[in-house]
Amino acid sequence: MDLKGAVALVTGGNGGLGQRICHALAQEGAHVAVMYARSREQAEGVASELKSNYQVNAHAFGCDITDGAAVDRLIGGVTQAFGRLDILINDAAYNVSIPFSDLDNLTMEEWNKIMAINLTGPMRLTKAVAPIMKAQGRGRIVNIASVAGLSPTGSSIAYAVSKAGLIHLTRCMAVALAPETLVNCVAPGLLDGTRATANLKPEQVERSAAASLLKKPADKADCADMVVAMCRTETMTGQTVVIDSGRIFH
Repeated sequence: MDLKGAVALVTGGNGGLGQRICHALAQEGAHVAVMYARSREQAEGVASELKSNYQVNAHAFGCDITDGAAVDRLIGGVTQAFGRLDILINDAAYNVSIPFSDLDNLTMEEWNKIMAINLTGPMRLTKAVAPIMKAQGRGRIVNIASVAGLSPTGSSIAYAVSKAGLIHLTRCMAVALAPETLVNCVAPGLLDGTRATANLKPEQVERSAAASLLKKPADKADCADMVVAMCRTETMTGQTVVIDSGRIFH
């Protein structure tokens, strides 16, 4: 798909990886809706940078993706502002560090929050954009999962299970939305400069980087470039690409 003039909604667009994805899409000529949960000023700053750096349209939109009515308002606002919606990037996520063996601190409240944001939220958004993309005759959805969804690792059991679910949701939605909409997934390993990494203990970050073949975190620019490739593709769907400095082979 030609990205010049396309409209992309990036959830968590004010985060470390989200910002990089917004810039990568705008650099290709896509207009960008930068969605945030709390940091309005930061998201508006990202939108302003996109407009000035790439001469595209960009606006910030607030949304609680655990609220179905709020998601409907978001999609309505984006289509009203831009006139169409071609791309959805499900990057918004939440994590908290809870050792796997510490089941007492993995409360049902924490489990439900992680699932609501990391798995049910992308499902709500996908269902909301699906009829729009079908009517337009084209669409691209890219989910941002994690290597924690491929192996029992990561910040918590709930986080790992939510990302495993997102990887399989990618496959299921690829079937459900074909042939008009292609659905793919990027599964990063440890990334520097993201809120997800900031929520982890320093020793956990060090162990994760040391466990990779390249002995360093994965690169946000590599992840953003893969997102762009998945938006361009005409023949790849239902796939998950791992970018993790050689930690988990998939």
